[in-house]
Amino acid sequence: MKKLSFLITGVTFLIAFTGNAQDAKEIVRLSDAHVRGKTMKGQMTIKIVRPDYTREMSMNIWAKGTQYSLVLVTAPAKDKGTTFLKRVKEVWDWVPTLERTIKLPPSMMSQSWMGTDFTNDDLVKETSIVDDYDHTILGEEMMGDRMCWKIQLIPKPSAAIVWSKVICWIDKKDYLELKTESYDDEGKLVNTLKASDVKMLGGRILPATLEMIPSDKPGHKTIITYQSEEFDKPISDDFFSTQNMKNPK
Repeated sequence: MKKLSFLITGVTFLIAFTGNAQDAKEIVRLSDAHVRGKTMKGQMTIKIVRPDYTREMSMNIWAKGTQYSLVLVTAPAKDKGTTFLKRVKEVWDWVPTLERTIKLPPSMMSQSWMGTDFTNDDLVKETSIVDDYDHTILGEEMMGDRMCWKIQLIPKPSAAIVWSKVICWIDKKDYLELKTESYDDEGKLVNTLKASDVKMLGGRILPATLEMIPSDKPGHKTIITYQSEEFDKPISDDFFSTQNMKNPK
């Protein structure tokens, strides 16, 4: 009987553990889908905060699923027209001052994007938070007035990701990713992304503000604020082409 009891307990634990892993991935998938939609078009500003100065940029963004995205800088004048394109697994940069279209190699994806605390990969999301990680629920925790799942993401060996792990807090009501911590190979916290100002955008409840805070740079942060978002309006795949980077319409 003891052996049978032990066997049943072990099987129950295995089922619970497997179910937990599946649930964690599904939670992350639903959160990611909530932000993306089938397509998305939006306007946003980025404010770069440093101890001795601040700088702001405005931009338009288009996205289609996880395969396509295009970001157009509209201000300030010196950066206006700069465009970033993700098309499947390729990432391109159009620089008007150089009149050149540059294909970004994988080695550049972890570098800072235009002096912000976001990386090129953060901007165009070459990696997938759903497919490139293994997910585990660590527990539950309150973030403000929202109860969240605390989920750990470990990069798969095949994924080209610089983080050793990512921990995110996804709220249980609307599947909003309210906080994300990214860690290096030594297990040290590198940066924290916080989401706030939850409101209706494009018919969805979403955070309008994202704040990226690096851990080792006091007084540094980058704030993204969404002015508008539209979801699920038709966008042709041809829109996301290197030819369209010079003047997206």
